[in-house]
Amino acid sequence: MSEIQSDKYGASVTLESLQDGQRNVMKAAGEVMARGPQLYIRYEEAEQGPRGETVSVRTTIKISGSELKLIRHGSIESEQSFVLGRRLPGFYRSPYTQFNLSTDTRKLDITREGRSLNVSWEYDLYVYGELSGQFAISLYIQEEPQS
Repeated sequence: MSEIQSDKYGASVTLESLQDGQRNVMKAAGEVMARGPQLYIRYEEAEQGPRGETVSVRTTIKISGSELKLIRHGSIESEQSFVLGRRLPGFYRSPYTQFNLSTDTRKLDITREGRSLNVSWEYDLYVYGELSGQFAISLYIQEEPQS
């Protein structure tokens, strides 16, 4: 990831997750910003709230070297960090619940070609110290041409 320029551009974001054989795909318009060695991907997603209402969550993914951090703001606040071979703390907060969590990353691959980015990672999610789930995530970022 040494070819990061200091710039900002629009991008399409596709996030694919697999948990317990269930596959979810989320697509959103976002933006990519490079600041020195760090790369930030920001996008908004609509989720279903606890009463069936649609709520907005802003997501920022920060990539620096071989570390990935996923930060969510809005009706849901959460933070998860991923470093290969390490178990790192995080949290989840909503108006109805909050808890500490940790992620134990088993795989983390970051590939960048120009303004395209592919990131895939697999991790075990722990809530209150107990294994809560195993996840495989793929993130695809593609620059959106300016019209």
